[in-house]
Amino acid sequence: MRLDDVWLRYRRGAPWVLRAVQLDLAPAEAAVVLGRNGVGKSTLLQLAAGVLRPTRGAVRDRPRVVGWVPERFPADQPFTIDQYLTAVARMRGLPASEAGRVVTAWTERLGVRRYGDVRLPELSKGTAQKVGLAQALLVRPDLLILDEPWEGLDVTAREMVPDLIAEVRDAGGSVLVSDHRGETVRLPGATQWLVDEGAVIVATPSPSSESSVVEIVVPTADAAGTVAALRAAGHQVLGVRPAVSASAAVAEPERGGLTGSGLTA
Repeated sequence: MRLDDVWLRYRRGAPWVLRAVQLDLAPAEAAVVLGRNGVGKSTLLQLAAGVLRPTRGAVRDRPRVVGWVPERFPADQPFTIDQYLTAVARMRGLPASEAGRVVTAWTERLGVRRYGDVRLPELSKGTAQKVGLAQALLVRPDLLILDEPWEGLDVTAREMVPDLIAEVRDAGGSVLVSDHRGETVRLPGATQWLVDEGAVIVATPSPSSESSVVEIVVPTADAAGTVAALRAAGHQVLGVRPAVSASAAVAEPERGGLTGSGLTA
């Protein structure tokens, strides 16, 4: 797939969100889209997926089967999980008998089989995000596009995402993924597309330049002091959030209990 001199703005006279973007994504290649909030990462992914059309330029050689997972799955739809996924499978050309088998397999793998008869608006964000992953993978995509796929997922599902990406690449598919949590450190060798000031800069990180994200849990009263100590030691602190206990996350990912503050360093 190639983005050929792509420009985009949302209305005539508005500022350009992306300007003169020239990018290539080869079969079996993974690219990580990076940049500050609001710089156009999601816009770039939507252009690649065909959700948006360029104002100028063109997206060429987009693969036939595209799996698109937005940052927030549109769950305001009057269907159960099984109804929705079965309809998506049929629209993608699977016969009824095969659609049912594939839907069962993916809902079991992603841990939402027991919610098959629950309507989408009643799902937690994490469960809805798993449905979003499932619909993108019902038919093996030639291009998988993930916008912040780790957001809202429980621990088990977060650990599964790199494996899903690897399976698509092993089958010859390309992958585009945005990430502000640092989770894409588990995609070694992925090309980086840095979005900044409307331009996209391409970089292939060397092993020496790669970094890792370490998550730790500390008592809430110690959070500020721990952040200060980490920064003093030269580490980048990506965020602080309430922590979900590992046992609660696995046993009941839709609820989870708060056990302190989780630091991502």
